[in-house]
Amino acid sequence: MRRILCGALLALSTAAGGQEPAVQLYAAGSLRAAMNEIVQAYGTPGGTPVVATYGASGLLRERIEKGAPAEVFASADVGNPQALARAGRAAPPVVFARNRLCALVAQGVDVTRESLLDRMLDPQVKLGASTPRADPAGDYAWQLFERAEKLRPGAFKALDARALKLTGGPDSPAPPADRSIYGVMIAEHKADIFLTYCTNAVQAVREVPGAAMIAVPEALAVGADYGLTTMTNASPAAVRLAAFILAPQAQAILVRHGFAPGAAP
Repeated sequence: MRRILCGALLALSTAAGGQEPAVQLYAAGSLRAAMNEIVQAYGTPGGTPVVATYGASGLLRERIEKGAPAEVFASADVGNPQALARAGRAAPPVVFARNRLCALVAQGVDVTRESLLDRMLDPQVKLGASTPRADPAGDYAWQLFERAEKLRPGAFKALDARALKLTGGPDSPAPPADRSIYGVMIAEHKADIFLTYCTNAVQAVREVPGAAMIAVPEALAVGADYGLTTMTNASPAAVRLAAFILAPQAQAILVRHGFAPGAAP
């Protein structure tokens, strides 16, 4: 798949240019800081600007299906861009970054890596997560619940029933422009433990005094592959941006923000 997309990138990047309209980049909210830096590092030949729209990947995919003018889609999973590719709207996606789930813990909540599952199952502990199907982070959280079931029969039913879908849904509060929404959730005690990407947890811990990040035990660990695609009607400038995201300079930026690199070219 990566070779197919890269071939398309090279072919389209040779198309005749001139001054082009702004490139429309749609990207997962967890990519905001890294992608803003990538766009800044990229610049654009001829001064073509990049307009970035961030949000839950499932909701972004729905907007694209309804006609939103995305040209490059950087999703927190592979399934959403793959759905666009199957519908003939986009090129087959490639994995350009990887992430994983961590537990973000509020101040004063006693949790260790070894006790994480016990505390998640504790009725006195508020467990937060993103919204499945709308936000891949929610899907990954429920995959963790499925792993918990294998360790402790009945755990999935209990976790599924009590997990609070606090972010990433169509009716969820909009994330603040200058703060981590996950940090807000634990700072305001809407959740005592929040399952989110480790990159999100690192940012939240920096912002919220007393917050902690707990690595998920290997038996419960869930990884996240991030998929990149271009729309079939993407401009040459958009294709060049996608190629840059796959290139070493942008990959180094992603790693600096806590992501693992994507598949080798």
